[in-house]
Amino acid sequence: MEKLMIRGGRPLRGTVSISGAKNSAIALLPAAILAESEVRLDNLPHISDVEIYKQLLEELGCKVTWNEDTLSIDPADIQSIPMPNGHVKLLRASYYLMGALLGRFGEALIGMPGGCNFEPRPIDQHIKGFEALGAVVTNEHGAIRIKAQELRGARIYMDVVSVGATINIMLAAARAKGSTIIENAAKEPEIIDVATLLNAMGAKIKGAGTETIRIEGVSSMHGCRHSIISDRIQAGTYMIAAAATRGDVIIDNIIPKHLEALTAKLQEMGVHVYEMDEAIRVVGQPDYEAVDVKALVYPGFATDLQSPMTSLLTQASGVSILSDYVYSNRFKHVPELSRMGAQIRVEGRSAIIEGGRLNAAKVRAADLRAGAALVVAALTVDEGVTEITGLEYIDRGYERLVEHLRDLGADVWREG
Repeated sequence: MEKLMIRGGRPLRGTVSISGAKNSAIALLPAAILAESEVRLDNLPHISDVEIYKQLLEELGCKVTWNEDTLSIDPADIQSIPMPNGHVKLLRASYYLMGALLGRFGEALIGMPGGCNFEPRPIDQHIKGFEALGAVVTNEHGAIRIKAQELRGARIYMDVVSVGATINIMLAAARAKGSTIIENAAKEPEIIDVATLLNAMGAKIKGAGTETIRIEGVSSMHGCRHSIISDRIQAGTYMIAAAATRGDVIIDNIIPKHLEALTAKLQEMGVHVYEMDEAIRVVGQPDYEAVDVKALVYPGFATDLQSPMTSLLTQASGVSILSDYVYSNRFKHVPELSRMGAQIRVEGRSAIIEGGRLNAAKVRAADLRAGAALVVAALTVDEGVTEITGLEYIDRGYERLVEHLRDLGADVWREG
């Protein structure tokens, strides 16, 4: 079993360049199959989720080549084959194949997706959208069959704000007949990124990034070249790590506006944060104030940063309350942090965190962002070596993590 070993107590110093966004990449890859010629995606992150998606596209008949950070997808020979099992079970975002295949072929058979299992995330809003567009959705032995004689535009109101459902409906509606309006749509930057790619492929989408998205369906789409936005969650994790270790780090190749909610909370704690055009400098301080944090849909504090933020709040004086209003049970990192000496109790949607010293321990990542929380916590420990297992989760979303941390002065290595 592979382990990540961290000898903490070293302030992180230097510059880290952020890769393309994981949450964009895993939607842009299936979006490319709506085109009828080659799509090139630049700034693609080297993470396991992207590798799995590459294999899924190849199973569908696409020709996929990956050269450094550019991936080319030629969907000329794509076929709508059933995919009830296999690689679709390995990542949550395989559900984007439902909307993409439905838009391209009018049908799809996709197994229920896997990925991080921190909380059940139903796809009822996805299905509601597909049905509104004219598809019939049935469950066949745990796989979802979606079929439409003809996709037609519709007005769709999302009962809850869902990034996945918003993107999936966009994918299907891009090639439906007529106009589609998505109301109460998610506003995340990754939604804008997907719409930008689709428009470059010939789609007609307006309003991405607002609560109302309007889509005029087109009969065909073509290839293009698109550069993926930077990963705001990866950037935020390094910002938090810099603050937790009382370091001085420049996080480069980012869009600072995407991180405004985190920046505000760091400054409230007493961290010095300086924004530049495409970078942020985080300068840690000896002492931090406890703060209350509420994870909300964008532009609120990102739920994906809730877990590493928990680790930072253990370094503050006093009691902090961190609440997650996106997912109610995203606290699987808390028992592991408790193994390291953290004083945290969970009450419903909230974690009550009392600041204090952490100790080295053997811990396990239960999901991607829980893994990030353990890494941040381990970097703060003054004595001993923390051993983290469950690296398959961390590898899903953090490109070259060990290399980047070493460049910033951390004593970190992999074993096994």
